[in-house]
Amino acid sequence: MLFSQQKTYDVCIVGSGAGGGMAAFVLTQAGADVIVLEAGVPWDNTNDSAMLVWPYDTQRRGASTQGRPFGEFDACIGGWNIEGEPYTRAPGTAFDWWRARMVGGRTNHWGRISLRFGPRDFRHKSLDGLGDDWPIGYDDVKPYYDRVDRLVGIFGSKEGLPNEPDGIFLPPPRPRCYELLVKQACDRLAITCIPSRLSILTRPLNGRAACHYCGQCNRGCRSNSNFTSTNVLIAPARATGKLTLVTNAMAREVTLDKSGRVTGVAYVDKTDGSDRHARARVVVLAASACESARLLLNSKSSRFPNGLANSSGVAGKYLTDTTGTDMAGFIPRLADGVPHNEDGVGGMHLYMPWWLDNAKLDFPRGYHIELWGGRDQPSAGFMGGIERYPGGGGYGKDLKDTYRRSYGAVVGFSGRGEQIPNDDCYCDIDANTVDRWGIPVLRFHWKWSDHEVRQVKHMHETFQAVIQAMGGTPLWAKPGAEEQYGIAAGGRIIHELGGTRMGDDPKTSVLNRWCQAHDVRNLFVTDGGPFVSQADKNPTWTILALAWRTSEYIADQMKKGTL
Repeated sequence: MLFSQQKTYDVCIVGSGAGGGMAAFVLTQAGADVIVLEAGVPWDNTNDSAMLVWPYDTQRRGASTQGRPFGEFDACIGGWNIEGEPYTRAPGTAFDWWRARMVGGRTNHWGRISLRFGPRDFRHKSLDGLGDDWPIGYDDVKPYYDRVDRLVGIFGSKEGLPNEPDGIFLPPPRPRCYELLVKQACDRLAITCIPSRLSILTRPLNGRAACHYCGQCNRGCRSNSNFTSTNVLIAPARATGKLTLVTNAMAREVTLDKSGRVTGVAYVDKTDGSDRHARARVVVLAASACESARLLLNSKSSRFPNGLANSSGVAGKYLTDTTGTDMAGFIPRLADGVPHNEDGVGGMHLYMPWWLDNAKLDFPRGYHIELWGGRDQPSAGFMGGIERYPGGGGYGKDLKDTYRRSYGAVVGFSGRGEQIPNDDCYCDIDANTVDRWGIPVLRFHWKWSDHEVRQVKHMHETFQAVIQAMGGTPLWAKPGAEEQYGIAAGGRIIHELGGTRMGDDPKTSVLNRWCQAHDVRNLFVTDGGPFVSQADKNPTWTILALAWRTSEYIADQMKKGTL
């Protein structure tokens, strides 16, 4: 039996992460009556965080659990495998799909690397002939990037790099000891290395305190100094009195009337298994790129037999993820270091944006490099694989001395690059598999192209060059061609984009330039789904900016009565 709520809301939003939270914030500020459906549990980082819990206070010592693959203290509840919520893979596919199941979604988990897409990133096809151009450009999004900077807060430095746009920055924290050595090596190798751009406050902003440098951002910030949708977007939206937040609400399908307009969202109340319906004049999908595509593909009708808003057949297509691989090196100059506190923010203080010309390389798109190392708080798995360290292994006092000598002497590098959309990377509905609520699940198809594999090969060459310039040695051998040079499986970097891409042509895109469905006027998407392409940057800042832009458009169109 379907229980339909009596009230008809102005807007129903599915998902409370970056895109859903921003939509809720902007629309409630504009006076709209909004309901947000969140598939996960309630969460408030100011109360629920384990930020100041010592690892030895629990029997697991911080080790991972099924619901927290990044450690039992990690703020994000979810993972690549959730009981009762399967997904499948086509033969030959290596793809792992991360889902967050809590208020705030993935914004509780991410590294808060907050990079704007640059002017080139919106028009790569015009420059190298690959993929597709966006129907909008940097100048269309810049005003919203600026607003996000002012509202959320971001530290960084003005660098004037052509495709790494500067923002409205708070002062960056000073580099740590190991980061200074990386900077020196990069300078010798002519690799650009600049202060990071993270959405962590180094000065008080909008009633939120500055970071106190405990280095525990991944646990959820009790002082609310870093960005989460939960307390920077959802909380002020609720304070307007215009937001109804429903947790444990698993969206099943978007509903239609006889004229082809959406009327709301059918969902399962996970607490008792009952079927419910949220009625609304406008629906905004922000459940994550793949989850929103799943909702559209499962919302079939006589008008849309291939899925809602899918007359183009593009829903679920052109999925991308960030390319990724890692390397770490032992740096003798950092061995036997003097014990000191170098926590800083919960992330890197420096990073390397793309610095080369792809026209002179054997792959077409760039990558950036993230840094890690230092004296992190010891917990389960601390300095795992000590036998890889020079002089590592042994027993008793010798083993303890090796740990002391090597603590803080390892520096790691993570390459994160741009994948070009291709016809082999997409998701569709598996006709033979359903989740615990009987909802058909996604089936993934995935294949990296030679472009990405060669890019990752170059990452490892760069890592080794920097480690050697620091006087160090890699902790493991560089992966070879038979391993595709160690490229992470699709989904492992948790940057899935596409699946409901925007475009001016309804025959080749799901959404228009306002993230509005071509086929259904009162349906919008504000997560990573509308992206036409990746970039060599993390996507969250662009999700936030586009969601603000789309929500402002929705408010304007509602005022004009066109929705």
